[in-house]
Amino acid sequence: MSGVRVDLKALTKSYLKGEARIDVLRGIDLSLAPGERVAVVGPSGSGKSTFLHLLGMLDHPTFGSVFLDDVDVHTVPERERNRLRNRSVGLVFQAHNLLLEHDALNNVMIPCRLAGAKAALAAARARALLRAVGLGERITHKPGELSGGEQQRVALARALVMGPGLVLADEPTGNLDPHTADGVFDLLLRLNAQLGSTLVVATHSEALASRFPRRLVLDDGHFREVQA
Repeated sequence: MSGVRVDLKALTKSYLKGEARIDVLRGIDLSLAPGERVAVVGPSGSGKSTFLHLLGMLDHPTFGSVFLDDVDVHTVPERERNRLRNRSVGLVFQAHNLLLEHDALNNVMIPCRLAGAKAALAAARARALLRAVGLGERITHKPGELSGGEQQRVALARALVMGPGLVLADEPTGNLDPHTADGVFDLLLRLNAQLGSTLVVATHSEALASRFPRRLVLDDGHFREVQA
């Protein structure tokens, strides 16, 4: 699958804390071309995770729209939105969120099975991705038998197994030591380039962000472009 086009129109997200309203995102207008790679940077609490959750249909905006290609994703019925998320969006979080009772193969198979794929096809896709992330010999290992870096590689394989048009990564190497983090990040960029997916990565690391052709700083609810 090639990358999807992302268009944000007046995207706004506010929360109520007691009687106070907290404006996290303040009317963002933004377009990402199919296959574009973008880093979102900003301090903790600036709204990077909130932004990715809105793109990934894990949360609803207070106001405004998120278009993936021509679909306004927050206006479609919930069942269709869930199907769209599973088929079109790959999500990688700082916490790997693997199912501890399942081995690597079954963890990676989950999106395929949710989409209705037969077990044999889901397993074949999962094995191919686990080989691609260097874990072809560890497919029967459960998360507790894998290192932190290996667990994040499983999570990456799971995010990519459906060939999503949009990949969202929220501090994907934040829990890893620098050497392991570099390896996982290299892998993410390489596999994403092979897929051609649109890629948005939230990171506090300027070193990692500098490797992206486009960088956006989230500041006071608005984006500011950083020239490379």
